[in-house]
Amino acid sequence: MDPFNWKCPYCGHAQTVVEERYYRADFQIFNDKSAFGPVAGYAETIVCANDSCKKMTLEIVLCRRHDYPGGRWSVGHTLFTWPLLPESTAKPQPDYIPKPIVENYKQACRIRDLSPNASATMARRCLQGMIRDFCGITKATLAQEIDALDEMVQQGHAPAGVAPDTIDAIDHVRSIGNIGAHMEKDINLILDVEPDEAQALIDLIELLFEEWYVARKVREQRLERLGVVIENKKAKKAQAALPAPPEKLPAPASSAAKKAPEN
Repeated sequence: MDPFNWKCPYCGHAQTVVEERYYRADFQIFNDKSAFGPVAGYAETIVCANDSCKKMTLEIVLCRRHDYPGGRWSVGHTLFTWPLLPESTAKPQPDYIPKPIVENYKQACRIRDLSPNASATMARRCLQGMIRDFCGITKATLAQEIDALDEMVQQGHAPAGVAPDTIDAIDHVRSIGNIGAHMEKDINLILDVEPDEAQALIDLIELLFEEWYVARKVREQRLERLGVVIENKKAKKAQAALPAPPEKLPAPASSAAKKAPEN
């Protein structure tokens, strides 16, 4: 196999996958009576090169099968893919994002394809949790919280990273499922949501993680480093301003040393 670039879904470590950390096993399925016709599949695994991770991904893929004379065969067009490890497409998130918000995000990712409706509900909870935690806004409904956040942005009082286009993006996703017109009546009422619509909510959450929490942490770290540099500079300047210590005079000779020896 040719090495390829890959990012670990567990730890986010970017790396090049080489043969000793990659394994694929193709298998034939001896049941050609289904509507799919001849099928085969393969299992694919990758082990992370990060010493602090070393976790394995596992994916099962069902494909059409091409048969050749002599009993030979090969996998063809992909029909279905089942990611088994990790359980979802959730990206690793830093520990300074509140745990309940991250858990809601992970659940939204985990059930996106199995139940887009439920995924949209979890995404909504995650979005509302971020507005309450990061922006300090708590209202009766998410719609009211978004309106309050918009007003905060217009007045210039919003936290750093909350921009007008962010409000527009949040407003757009309100049209999906119960984040639309039904949200104010019953937050548990869900209309049919498609997987790509649920993914749009997940994409927004990941964007806000980056633009709100990660950007704020990076800013804090940079300001902290700047503060350390300034304090060190002040300390050096104060040290340089201190008067130089007086020079030490040689100790006077003792009387015994001054007296010349007698012959």
